[in-house]
Amino acid sequence: QLRLVESGGGLVQPGGSLRLSCTASGFTSSIFTLKDYSIGWFRQAPGKEREGVSCINNDGTSTNYTDSVKDRFTISRDNAKNTIYLQMNNLKPEDTAVYYCAARFGSLPFLRPAMYLYWGQGTEVTVSS
Repeated sequence: QLRLVESGGGLVQPGGSLRLSCTASGFTSSIFTLKDYSIGWFRQAPGKEREGVSCINNDGTSTNYTDSVKDRFTISRDNAKNTIYLQMNNLKPEDTAVYYCAARFGSLPFLRPAMYLYWGQGTEVTVSS
């Protein structure tokens, strides 16, 4: 069973940076590895629906971002370390949310939460002065 654990959230001032990590496990008894999964980062602010932030395909050659984070956030992955990253720069108060990573089998990443089967528990990001 694929398991995802997010880390790196916290309180940061506007204009600051954070790097979120998503560590995957559960491959021991599987013929598949993280290289077989596309990953998405999502966020959910209080009272709002979960939205796609960024996604990356299984080998890291294709990425996508929602418009509000383009040129500020960067997604990357290190399959050898079973970890996916979300570098967040120039953070704004509207970026405040719980951030989740999610995985789907295959090479096609999406920004739609419904396309993902495996989810982490989330890490909270608060941007405030």
